[in-house]
Amino acid sequence: MKSLLIRLTHGLFIQDIAPDEQESIQQWYGMKILTLEEGKYQFASQYRAGIIASVQTTGAYLQTIGESVRDHFIDTSYLNGARAGDMVIAQRLLGRRGGPSAKVIVVVGRSETFSIGVLTSKNSQLVMQDIRTSQTIPLSLSDLPKTDEGSVYQINNQNSQALYLGDLSDPLVDEKIVLALYNKHDAFEEDVLEIAASFPKEVDASLYPTRRDLRHLPFCTIDPVTAKDYDDAICFIPETSTLYVAIADVSEYVHPFGALDAEAIYRSFSIYLPHRSIPMLPRQLSETLCSLQPLVDRLAYTFEMHIDPHTLEVTDTKLYESLIHSHRRFTYEEIDLFLEGHLTATTEKESRVLEYIPQLNTLTGRLKEQRMIKGFDFRSSELEMRLDDAGNILSTEFALETPSHALIEDCMLLANKAAASMYERGVFRIHEAPSAMKLQSLTTELASIGIFVEFQGSLKETITAIQAEAEKRGLISEVDTLIIRAQMQARYAPYNTGHFGLGFERYTHFTSPIRRYSDLIVHRLLKAIKAGDTEEGSYVLRNIESLCTSISEKEREASDIEIRFQERKFARWAATVIGQEFTARVMQTEDNIRAEIHDVITGAKVNVTAHFGLMLFDDIVVKIESVDLATAKITASFVRKIENEAGISL
Repeated sequence: MKSLLIRLTHGLFIQDIAPDEQESIQQWYGMKILTLEEGKYQFASQYRAGIIASVQTTGAYLQTIGESVRDHFIDTSYLNGARAGDMVIAQRLLGRRGGPSAKVIVVVGRSETFSIGVLTSKNSQLVMQDIRTSQTIPLSLSDLPKTDEGSVYQINNQNSQALYLGDLSDPLVDEKIVLALYNKHDAFEEDVLEIAASFPKEVDASLYPTRRDLRHLPFCTIDPVTAKDYDDAICFIPETSTLYVAIADVSEYVHPFGALDAEAIYRSFSIYLPHRSIPMLPRQLSETLCSLQPLVDRLAYTFEMHIDPHTLEVTDTKLYESLIHSHRRFTYEEIDLFLEGHLTATTEKESRVLEYIPQLNTLTGRLKEQRMIKGFDFRSSELEMRLDDAGNILSTEFALETPSHALIEDCMLLANKAAASMYERGVFRIHEAPSAMKLQSLTTELASIGIFVEFQGSLKETITAIQAEAEKRGLISEVDTLIIRAQMQARYAPYNTGHFGLGFERYTHFTSPIRRYSDLIVHRLLKAIKAGDTEEGSYVLRNIESLCTSISEKEREASDIEIRFQERKFARWAATVIGQEFTARVMQTEDNIRAEIHDVITGAKVNVTAHFGLMLFDDIVVKIESVDLATAKITASFVRKIENEAGISL
C-alpha cells in the first residue's frame, strides 16, 4: 500500500494500476482526494500521504511522502484513530499558525512493525519487556509455547501474534533478534530455489555468440579474504591506458516479474554479519553462477574506458555484454603484499595480472588526488568482529584502508560515474550538502574540543581546514565521524542532484548487482537504452520513485541490523568482565556520556556514570558495572582520565 501512495504522489497512470488497487483508487477518486487528468491519477493539491510519527499527547507529525515536502503537525483531535507507524492520507489545514498542519482523512494501512519481547520478572511476576524501549508489552502469556524467564519472542504490533525465537542466554539468539526486528528471513522459498537451481552449473560460451569475448584478457578480482560473492573484476592495459571494469551480469538470470525477482526486491540488499552473510539472491547465483570466480567463464556487463594518462579524463567509454575468464582471485592483503614487494607470481596467469597492478595503482592514486579537489576523504573506520562457534567475540579491530582498497574503489567510482552519465531519469545515488542547522551543530561540537575554524569561502575548504586541525590533535577518525553526522544521508532518487561527499555531479550504483537491487535496476535500464527498447525502458522507469524510496529504506534497515548485531555481541562480552577496568574514549557528551572502549576489545559503546566534567574525545578509564542483555546496554563508571607522561590529561 505504501508503494501505491508513493506512486500517486508522483502520478499514477491508469495502465499501471494493479487489480487489487482499483477499489482504493475509485474510492479516493469519489471522495475527491484524487484528480484524474490525461489518464493519470494524482493527489489533489490539498491532500498529502505519509506515515504517522512522533506521537505526543498534543498530537503527532505526518512524515509526508515526496521530495522536499515539509512534515505536517496533526492535532490529537484530527488523528481519526491513526496510530504511530500507520499510513494515512491527510488534508492540509490552511490559515493555521505554527507551521504546516493537517487532519487524517483515511487510514490506509496499519503499521506492520515488529517488537522483540523477552519474558522478565518484575514484582514477582513475568512480563513481556520490549528490548528497544524496556517498556512492558501488553500481551497475554497464557497462549505462549514457552514461559520461562528469558524466553524471546517476535511480536507483530498489528495483530499481537508472537513467534518464539529462543532464550536470551543463548548467544545464537542474537541473530534471530536483529533479523526479527525487521521481519527479515534467511531461507528462500522453494519456488525461488527451484528457479535458481534451474540454471546450468557453468556458463556455456557457445550460447552467447553476440557477447564481446574478453576471455583472453587478464582479469582479476580483489576482495576481502572472507568474500564469496565477487561482483566486480578489473583488467588494465597500460599500453593503451584502457581500464576494463567487468560486473557480474545478474540481469541475465534475474528477470522482471516472477518469484526470484520479487524476492530480490523484498530483500534489496545482502546483509553482512561477522560470521556469515544473508544474501539478496540464492547462493546458487550469488556465490556461484553470477559470482566472477577465477578460472571459469562468466557473463559480465563491462565498461571499457580509455583514460588519458596526462589529463586523467575518460576520453572514450564503451559498455557491452561480455564473456570473461578471471585469471586470479586476489585478496586485499595479497595485493598489498605485492605492492610492498613481498609477493611474486607463481603462474603465468598471475604474472599477467601482476604486471599491470603497479601502473594501475599509480593511475588510481592520481585519480584520487584529482577527486579530492572537489570531494572528501572521510577517514572513519569500519569495525571488524570475529566470533567463535558459540557466537561470542574472539576479537575486534578497526579496519584501515590500504592501497589495494583505494585501487579498487577508484576503478568502481569510474564505472559508477560512467553509468550515471547515460540517463536522465532512473536510479541515482544522491547526497545533499549539510544543512545550515547541522553545520551550526558541528561548529558547536568542534568548539567543545578546541577546534575553531572560520568559514573559508567554500564548504569544501572549510571542511578541509577542520580535518587539518583534527590531524594536528590526533583525532582524524573521530572528527571525520562528526563531519559525517552533520551531513545528509546518501540515498537513491529517480532524478540527479549530485553527490556532495564524492564531489561528483552525477553518480549511481552499477558495480554490485549481486548484493544491491539498485545496481540490478541500473543494468536493466542501460540495456534497454542501448537496445533502443522503449517498452522495456518504460517498464524499468515505471514507479521508479517508489522503488528508490523502498531501496533507500531497505539499505537503512540492513545497516541497522549489522550495527545492532554488533551491539548485542559487545553486551555479551561485557557481561563476562563486570568489575574490570578498560581504556575508552568519550564519543558523546550531549544528554548522557557515552564512551567507546579501545582496549583488548575495541568498539564497544558504554554509558558512563559518575563522570566529572568529561569532554568530547577525552581518553578515560572506565569500570564495567552492569549489562542488560535484553536491551544490549552496557553501563560503566568513570574511574579516571588518562594522562600523558608530562602529567597532562589527554
